[in-house]
Amino acid sequence: MTLAQKIAWDDTVLPFQLDNCDVRGRVARLDGVLEGILQQHNYPAQVEALIAEMALLTALIGQTISLRWKLQLQVQTKGAVRMIATDYYAPTEEGEPARIRAYASFDGDRLTDEVPFAQLGEGYFAIMIDQGEGTTPYQGITPIAGDSLTSCAEAYFAQSEQLPTRFKLSFGQSTEAGAAEHWRAGGIMLQHMPKASPHAKGGGSGEGGLLQAADLVEGEDGENWGRANVLLDTAEELELIGPSVAPSELLYRLFHEEQPRIFDTQPVRFGCTCSEDRVRQSLSIYSARDIAHMTTEEGRVTADCQFCGRHYDLDPATLGFEAGGNDD
Repeated sequence: MTLAQKIAWDDTVLPFQLDNCDVRGRVARLDGVLEGILQQHNYPAQVEALIAEMALLTALIGQTISLRWKLQLQVQTKGAVRMIATDYYAPTEEGEPARIRAYASFDGDRLTDEVPFAQLGEGYFAIMIDQGEGTTPYQGITPIAGDSLTSCAEAYFAQSEQLPTRFKLSFGQSTEAGAAEHWRAGGIMLQHMPKASPHAKGGGSGEGGLLQAADLVEGEDGENWGRANVLLDTAEELELIGPSVAPSELLYRLFHEEQPRIFDTQPVRFGCTCSEDRVRQSLSIYSARDIAHMTTEEGRVTADCQFCGRHYDLDPATLGFEAGGNDD
């Protein structure tokens, strides 16, 4: 793959379908998106790895949904990493990129030398879909389980959506010759077509009785699903994130006997939706007395975006429902 081809595949999601086994999927490559997310904060290595995994899952899942506005993945735990939140914003127009942002909150003195997933404690993994004004947001939750955020996402789809789903991901610091070290991520998502997923009854075979993909398919569907997963397991790390194999080529390498069909790629970019107007709107419910309690010794109200780090410095006289005018 030439340098131009590599750049063209960076920060994209490629949808596909395997006609012979009733499975759909996505291939994602993230490069600049991760750099944009992680350079906003000085995260420890364990936290960076968790954010990279969540961002990649978000890109893969977001492209599967007929989305008009926002998908959010969120982890809340009692561990050292208390929260991870990622947002995927649908393209505003045909041909435009989707946007992804992410951040994490953590207790640095509680981080250990264990693997990144061990920094999470008891908690939950949630997916929220907001289609915008005039709609009711949807939220599904599953307990933190398994040995990775990937296994949590797979458990969510089995438990909450009863859709057999599998991810194979790779992410880390790239050390390509002649380039500065930077984060890269790549992965594949497989999902059995919804019409083929029976309604599972009773407890599942997963941790704590959670449903797993194998609990949702049987007979010919089970054989097809198992075959697709065996083929997915043959994908190598360098094929997922390396510069030499294009996603379309990877699909044919893995699934050529399953008649893969590929569709138009979806570009993704790092992007934040914060703005001064949004900050003002969030403060519009407060009285002048409330705003006074938020005012600094310098006579200003300040706010920082947790996603992109942008700093807002506002005149308190222009804030709240008793505001008297515009900021200078």
